[in-house]
Amino acid sequence: MELSGELVKWMTFFFNKDWFHIGNTAITFSTLFGFILIVLSVSWLAKVAERIIYNVANTRATNSFSQSSIYALSRITRYMILFIGSIVGLNFIGIDFTSLAILGGALGVGIGFGLQNIFNNLVSGIIILLEETLKVGDFVDLESGVMGRVSEINMRYTRVTTNDEVDIIVPNSEFINGRVINWTLGNIHRRMHIPFGVAYGTDKELVKQCALNAASSSSYTVEDMQKETDVWLTKFGDSSLDFELVVWVGAEGVRAPAKVHAKYLWAIETELAKAGIEIPFPQRDLHVKSGSINVNLVK
Repeated sequence: MELSGELVKWMTFFFNKDWFHIGNTAITFSTLFGFILIVLSVSWLAKVAERIIYNVANTRATNSFSQSSIYALSRITRYMILFIGSIVGLNFIGIDFTSLAILGGALGVGIGFGLQNIFNNLVSGIIILLEETLKVGDFVDLESGVMGRVSEINMRYTRVTTNDEVDIIVPNSEFINGRVINWTLGNIHRRMHIPFGVAYGTDKELVKQCALNAASSSSYTVEDMQKETDVWLTKFGDSSLDFELVVWVGAEGVRAPAKVHAKYLWAIETELAKAGIEIPFPQRDLHVKSGSINVNLVK
């Protein structure tokens, strides 16, 4: 009995002993443990709430809302729950909020110096979620040269996955301050220009028909009254007549421009070969005149 009483007394002393102070508030093991428990519980609740709200997008009750709106709402809800939970946890351990005002002032100075970029990315993340100019699944082309599909939008960064399955972490401020081409923002279709050349003297109408046949044979091609496939003669080149196949592609083609470009070139070459149309290539002509040698380079 005496041993258990000593143990209780020691545990009471351990849990209630002041470990350190924040301002005028004494922090004990019990209050610190309670704060950690609150933070973990709130983190779990925030994740569950985000998942529930996002899953609601698949119900019939939300047909009037876009997926991007649901995603933004779920993300913002999560961050709000985390913020409120942090305030509750600080209040539980007895933090004086007048002291937090001083801490906020110090934090403001820190933002002005070392944390400016981080704070800029956080604010940019909120703007992206609220404006809905960017959503998961969009295919984007950034000013920095990054091109790929948006796979995740977080408060500080956005994850862009390239067609080679490489994940690139892009700071959110780059989407706000830089040039961003969003190929799937308001339209899932894109018009592509596929250049190719044929030898001089080739029948233009035959070339056009071959290119149209190549386009019609591709599963990427989209064609209707507003989106017509066409063939343009664009240039009289040094050694070729230069054409462009102008064709509309759907969402699958928009997200893989390099692959689609290569597929159309493959189909065009096949059709030109069937028609016996020559594709020119650089060559050298050697002329011997009056004992002198002239070399002409035909590009």
